[in-house]
Amino acid sequence: MSDPLLDAADFTDDDLIPAIVQDAETDQVLMMAYMTAETLQETLDTGRMVYWSRSRQERWVKGQTSGHTQTVEEARLDCDGDTLLFRVHQEGGACHTGFRSCFHRRAADDGWTTDGEKVFDPDAVYE
Repeated sequence: MSDPLLDAADFTDDDLIPAIVQDAETDQVLMMAYMTAETLQETLDTGRMVYWSRSRQERWVKGQTSGHTQTVEEARLDCDGDTLLFRVHQEGGACHTGFRSCFHRRAADDGWTTDGEKVFDPDAVYE
């Protein structure tokens, strides 16, 4: 059975759709990744975020290696149907560099500054 969200999603010519991921409790934007129809369906079926890695050309389940999972609380589609927004419960850090959010860098007058501290050591997790 098809899902209305999957039916309404407008995928790019390379069969991808961007997905913005936001913490359901704090509203903090955690990350942006891409999904295929298959990873979107799996996410909707399981309640766990599943993405498509453009660099590795493969499916990846968030937290499968790190244990830092994302459980779906809510899924939304923008007005054009070409971008997804997921509100999730984030376990641990969302960023592979060790931060809670991939958007931890902020522009400052003298360059870039980092908000927050690392919540895990990526070298220990991704050995």
